Amino acid sequence: QVQLVESGGGLVQAGGSLRLSCAASGSIFSINVMGWYRQAPGKQRELVAAIFSSGSTNYADSVKGRFTISRDNAKNTVYLQMNSLKPEDTAVYYCNAGGLRDSWSGRFYDYWGQGTQVTVSS
Repeated sequence: QVQLVESGGGLVQAGGSLRLSCAASGSIFSINVMGWYRQAPGKQRELVAAIFSSGSTNYADSVKGRFTISRDNAKNTVYLQMNSLKPEDTAVYYCNAGGLRDSWSGRFYDYWGQGTQVTVSS
């Protein structure tokens, strides 16, 4: 069994910063890609940023230059540093672990965290 536990959300004024963390624990052999998605009210869930085990990254155009994703492979933890926050960044942010190889079965799975609210006031 694998759990993803997120932390770091909250309320911040526009222009401020927040740092999200997501720690994966359980029967983990490896994780191919870890990412952050977000979902605002009435909108579809969208990719914010992703980082592969190699260290390569992808960002949504709307956050490039403001957000930075990083990961600690030894701790199975991914971080999202969010700077220059805007009201349109307000959403529930979800952590995702893709291509997670279970250490017992050897099978691959995708897991999601429970979500953390980020609210940016104008």
